[in-house]
Amino acid sequence: MNINLKQIGTIHSPFCNLENMPVQPKGARETIATIEIKEEFKEGLKDLDGFNFIYLIYHFHKVKKHQLQVLPFNEKTSTKRGVFSTRTPMHPNSLGLSVVELLEVKENIVTIRGVDILDGTPLVDIKPYIENFDKVDKVPTSGWMKASLEEVSRKKSDDRFI
Repeated sequence: MNINLKQIGTIHSPFCNLENMPVQPKGARETIATIEIKEEFKEGLKDLDGFNFIYLIYHFHKVKKHQLQVLPFNEKTSTKRGVFSTRTPMHPNSLGLSVVELLEVKENIVTIRGVDILDGTPLVDIKPYIENFDKVDKVPTSGWMKASLEEVSRKKSDDRFI
């Protein structure tokens, strides 16, 4: 298999180092950031401004190694979890996925809110959130993750994934 991903842009956020930043968008609800799309991909932004929310797919460029078992930030015990049951950045391909609020598209700059992403993060793709495609009507279970919305919102990163 030959996978050839291209960086389409760069995410610019107020988070300049990994320690003590929010670990999920819920902990950064009011944080505003911009995405600078490379000129060669600017045409792809046409009609994006008609959506309220978008998915960002990005590369955790500061991750140096992957782990198949990790202690997630929202784990209340010292139990290690399989990396595929977590949202940690230590996955083998170090890809991140966030749903953020789209505020504005102007030229090649996309302004967003609800960002828990490190400044300078390479953006791989943008996809629109479409309720008729993406909304889950059945209340899903969250496996081992038992943290409340308030706990998730308050959780900050530390040095475990640097």
